[in-house]
Amino acid sequence: MTSIAIVGAGPQMGLAIARTFGSQGFDVALISRNRDKLDDLVGELGAEGVTAAAFPADVLDRAGLAQALKDAADRFGGIDVLEYSPVGTFGVTTLTAPATTEPSDVEFEMNFQLYGAIAATQAVLPAMRTAGAGTLLYTTGAGSIRPDPRVANVNAAAAALRNWVLNLHNQLADAGTGIQAAHIGIDSSIGVSVIPGIEAARPEQITPLYWDLHTTRRDEAELVFKLGDEGFPRG
Repeated sequence: MTSIAIVGAGPQMGLAIARTFGSQGFDVALISRNRDKLDDLVGELGAEGVTAAAFPADVLDRAGLAQALKDAADRFGGIDVLEYSPVGTFGVTTLTAPATTEPSDVEFEMNFQLYGAIAATQAVLPAMRTAGAGTLLYTTGAGSIRPDPRVANVNAAAAALRNWVLNLHNQLADAGTGIQAAHIGIDSSIGVSVIPGIEAARPEQITPLYWDLHTTRRDEAELVFKLGDEGFPRG
């Protein structure tokens, strides 16, 4: 049986990714901070015939995150796909413009986005190398590619994550490891429009990109989702 670990699992993208892979027979490990919310997602997926389990962890606690991924691998006999997409919440994430950004504003985002992704990767990559197969997927907003001055600190960390992922893709591909690493940039609101008059994407419109990168587009380092232009490759 194959499995996917979703770090930052929530009721929108995380649940949709779980459904996409679960419908193909994958077991699903759901990782985020809130046990109760994870249990709700596990119950929802279970009612749809998808085997899922909750592994609470905070991406800012790197040892705890690594342990959650180890526990997931033990439960499901390994992790074939890692998807990393934690989202900050109001009251936790501070949004800053470029000229008013302090080092601490970027430091928090780097811990949340880049360093958490590196910690998650190091927890699963050795076993993937041994198996000679695996998929590593990382999600950011499209500000990692086309910065928005209203969220300069978030964009800076997302761009750092994107840069690291593209480098990782090249290294793994050049070494012939059989492991795919790729970045997905989402150039859209998800679920609910945050800009009046601008349509938001439904999560299920976006998740086919993740399945394609895992299956048929393994040579591509990046896909960008935009309504009306799904799956436009960049990089």
